[in-house]
Amino acid sequence: MTVSDRLAGGVGGPEHLRPLLATALDALGKGAVQRDGPLPAGGPDAVTRAVADVGEALPSGGVGEQQALSELAEVFTASAVDPADPACAAHLHAPPLAVAVAADLVASTLNSSLDSWDQGPSGTVVESSVLRALAELVGYHPDAATGSITSGGTESNLTGLLLAREHALGDAAGVAPAASGMRERGPMRVFCSAEAHFSVARAAGVLGIGEDSVIGVPVDDRHRMDPAALESSIVEAREAGEVPIAVVATAGTTDLGVIDPLVGIADVAERTGVWLHVDAAYGGGALFSERLTPLLRGVRRADSVALDLHKLGWQPVAAGVLLTRDRALFEPLERRVAYLNTEDDEVAGYRGLLGRSLRTTRRPDAFKIAVTLRALGRDGLGELVDRCHDLARHAASHVSAHPRLELYRDPVLTTVVFRYLPEHGDPDGRNAKLRRRLLDSGRAVVGRTEFGDAVWLKLTVLNPRATEADIEALLADVDAAGQKEKATP
Repeated sequence: MTVSDRLAGGVGGPEHLRPLLATALDALGKGAVQRDGPLPAGGPDAVTRAVADVGEALPSGGVGEQQALSELAEVFTASAVDPADPACAAHLHAPPLAVAVAADLVASTLNSSLDSWDQGPSGTVVESSVLRALAELVGYHPDAATGSITSGGTESNLTGLLLAREHALGDAAGVAPAASGMRERGPMRVFCSAEAHFSVARAAGVLGIGEDSVIGVPVDDRHRMDPAALESSIVEAREAGEVPIAVVATAGTTDLGVIDPLVGIADVAERTGVWLHVDAAYGGGALFSERLTPLLRGVRRADSVALDLHKLGWQPVAAGVLLTRDRALFEPLERRVAYLNTEDDEVAGYRGLLGRSLRTTRRPDAFKIAVTLRALGRDGLGELVDRCHDLARHAASHVSAHPRLELYRDPVLTTVVFRYLPEHGDPDGRNAKLRRRLLDSGRAVVGRTEFGDAVWLKLTVLNPRATEADIEALLADVDAAGQKEKATP
């Protein structure tokens, strides 16, 4: 019997999936029972051993679909971190909605690609529909705006800065002509707050601008970019013969959820004629909430906006979004390729989305977003956002009232930065160790960050099904781990 004969009914199609789905769901359940918590106990060595014990990754003879799926899915689940567990609260790592997971299965089964119409006709239309809805949510005119579903904030920021660079150089013909213009016009500069996401500097490096071209603008006592300092930095750069190509405002910093003063920054960008990109990968989800939407006032004035719906949107990774206020701003990415998008095909209406992404093959991640938006609506998603915001505020209140915990500042969105306060000894070392103690025990996944060279802990609350009691139990585990470290030599 050949390998083809041994496949469960064929290479694809829904009926071929049914027996395998049952196996996968059974393994997910068994693995979760084995893990019995938010993450596996025993640390990195235990996970390495568990995966290795399954057997060879590429045996000379396969073990068969059912066995391979059952064994690997069970150990993968048992050795994974589960963001649906209330004690998993370290990162911007959301538990995906079941309806989005099911929709993702549909997209994976059909395996569409959006670089040409004849690889993804429905996906092309669905992505355009989703982008139109999100553009309207941001405040753009839906008939003028456009965008792309991306792999996340890093790709969105990279693409946004690429478009900004081309716009600043006045050359929409492509990367190569602009690169030569870079040498003629002097060094380019990107301006962002000192607390912007690291992907901004990395994007500048990838684009050949250089990571040292990114100018960190001072922040106020609330960790927000200072618009006056921004304007001074832009003026000084121009006086020095440099070329300001973009201002990157942050709507939701990773650690504190801080949102830069978007209106003031937009005023500066408008006066100085510099492209404004808003990195709202975290904070963009606040637009679903009537309570929190005012925090993003001014976002509609940006030239481009990055969103991440695998954060406050509860999508399976990946579900990033890049939007531009005007579809013409995407022209630098347009390409004509004979085997993908001939002009006569496009004139006849067979238009794919090749010119909307740095990627060629691109899966229809918009489908799971479309199903979620239609299933829950803005009100339903807003309710989930508000619930997580309420839980974060409850956590902050509980920390403030605790004798051995210290709150860094009140939460803006859904992150809570705090630390354990030992009676004696080094608080930085104690907090670092207690976090690892929780990880090794499998009891909790708590984040870590630093401010002023001091170590702080962080809860990122993205589980709307968690309860106030869950939050209090997690903080009690932090306190208990801190006290145990006291007795450790």
